[in-house]
Amino acid sequence: MNELELKAAVLTTARAMGAERLNRGAAGNVSVRFGDGFLITPTGMAYDVCETDDVVFVGLDGKPRGRRKPSSEWRFHRDIYAARPDASAIVHAHAPFAISLACMGRGIPSFHYMVARFGGSDVRCADYATFGTQALSDAVLAALHERCGCLMAHHGMVVFGRDLDGALALAVELEALCEQYWRVLQIGGPRLLPDDEMARVQVAFRDYGRQ
Repeated sequence: MNELELKAAVLTTARAMGAERLNRGAAGNVSVRFGDGFLITPTGMAYDVCETDDVVFVGLDGKPRGRRKPSSEWRFHRDIYAARPDASAIVHAHAPFAISLACMGRGIPSFHYMVARFGGSDVRCADYATFGTQALSDAVLAALHERCGCLMAHHGMVVFGRDLDGALALAVELEALCEQYWRVLQIGGPRLLPDDEMARVQVAFRDYGRQ
């Protein structure tokens, strides 16, 4: 897709977060890799009033181009793209069950085999840091080591995928796991799958969804 088409796709994905109950108002953000940088939603604007030209290009040098300011979280988007060549699109959401766990500083252990969808035997919770800071970006990158998704303490979640549809699907799946784990905690906590089984599932997921 060209730049205009990708900007429209970014907005479509951002609006879909609301439809999927991952976000409300102007919370969260979406980006997609483009050229020597990425296209990202603007800061502080509700997605239902955004226009295509409100989506901002940011270079990997951190310099924005556009009529709006980029999301305040552009740093961890930039750093994920720079560090992870497998990241083509990023979704960050303030999803309710993700926040519930993240406010307790809890990641998600191997209570369900779908946890392996995110690259390992658990989904980590990144340490807290003020939004928009380099410290937060550093914490997110650490939590994403060998993973494609994490929670963010007292904040929300972030995932990346091969494209915008894939990243949104992962965000929906992560919120579903957060809800399921939250519910299991209400009845005493889960039995966990062993590491060798999670390793087998990770191998099985390498071709998951590819026809």
